Amino acid sequence: MDERMSSGARSRRPAPLPARVALAARVVLAVAAFVVALLLTTACEAPGRTVTDDRGPVPAPPGPSPYGVVFLGPGDCSSRGPVIREVFCRSEKAAATVLARHLGTPSSGPPCPDATDFVLHVSETGTGARSRLTTGYACMRNLEPPHPGDPGQGGGPLTVVGDCVTASRAGEVTETACADAGGRAPRYRVESAVRRRSQCPDDTDLFVSLRGEKPVGCARRSTGW
Repeated sequence: MDERMSSGARSRRPAPLPARVALAARVVLAVAAFVVALLLTTACEAPGRTVTDDRGPVPAPPGPSPYGVVFLGPGDCSSRGPVIREVFCRSEKAAATVLARHLGTPSSGPPCPDATDFVLHVSETGTGARSRLTTGYACMRNLEPPHPGDPGQGGGPLTVVGDCVTASRAGEVTETACADAGGRAPRYRVESAVRRRSQCPDDTDLFVSLRGEKPVGCARRSTGW
């Protein structure tokens, strides 16, 4: 019989592979699948995005300084005593707060607010100076009474409406407490403030120089209030 098979004859099945060869083939396929998955994961990353693992210590953001940048700036507080220091406003050493802070001198710079009890002349020098605002003045108000800057109290750096003054022959006035019954000099009370003398009431007895947008004080004479 001819060993060659005719075209209609059934083909023979290939012989099965040995077990070791089959195991090696499965390992190769598994490695190839892992490589493909890794490539797909890298391709899915957004363009330009990098992933880093920085496990070093992260520096903390700088916290706020205990005081403002400006020494005795608006809202800051000062201590009492011959040496004035800036302190926390909640400290037991806090005695007064800053209402305003200006360059120059009180006579040439902007006027302090009416509620100012006293004025501090500030001069920051040396390497510890924290700002360029090294020379100027601070308008201060006591945290607790008394408030000499309030109207009629007889103190403070400004003369405001409601204050009482005594006048001298030289045309100068001195502020005094309205409740003070002592002294022989006549007293005058500033009843209003205007821009020009002509705007004062007809019963005005004394014109007092003020500061601010209305520099004329209209005062009337009285023996007591």
